[in-house]
Amino acid sequence: METISTEKPKNNALPTGEGLTFEKVWASIQETDRKHRKLMRKNEKKAERQMEELRKQMRETDLKMQETDRQMKETDRKMQETTERMGFLNNRFGEVAEHLVAPGIAEKFNELGCHFDGIAEGGYRIFGEKGKVIAEIDLLLENGDCLMAVEVKVKPKIKDIEHHIKRLEILREHRNKKRDDRKIYGAIAGAVFGVAEKKAVIEAGFYVIEQAGDTMKIGIPDDFVPKEW
Repeated sequence: METISTEKPKNNALPTGEGLTFEKVWASIQETDRKHRKLMRKNEKKAERQMEELRKQMRETDLKMQETDRQMKETDRKMQETTERMGFLNNRFGEVAEHLVAPGIAEKFNELGCHFDGIAEGGYRIFGEKGKVIAEIDLLLENGDCLMAVEVKVKPKIKDIEHHIKRLEILREHRNKKRDDRKIYGAIAGAVFGVAEKKAVIEAGFYVIEQAGDTMKIGIPDDFVPKEW
């Protein structure tokens, strides 16, 4: 005997068996299409929300980048101002060096037995063959036996020592060309001296000229031996 199934067809499945008509098939197709379009709209809305969130995050990131760029430009501007001010202070200190260092520097060295009778203030320049300045010395003291080249800095650094050595080498060569065989010594003057910098100046064979109130003093150890150029 034939068994008749009572199981209902699954949703979205095309109707089968007796009674299958064009209208039923068409209705099933339309229902499937409706559900498909509903699912597509849902996915589109979800995708649109995700895109909007992404656009929002991108706008926020762009604003943060603009703010970061603004802050970096502001930092650069402040650093530039600081650099210009430091340059101005260095220049100004070089100018007032004549008032702080120059008036008493010869006397200070004379107390050490140097007896300088002349001082070139305002910068002693050495010119090369093409008329270009190849070295400039802030203060140059001299007598019949030697010259003392003084470099003036607000806060001397290690690199200033190296630069001053090159100046003295150029000065030595310049004087040799003039058949001037007087000994050449060096000194570095500073308003503020670090411990390491002061030690390096002395080890290089330079005199240390430090600020002391309204004037300057020559600070060197008892066993100090100046280097000759």
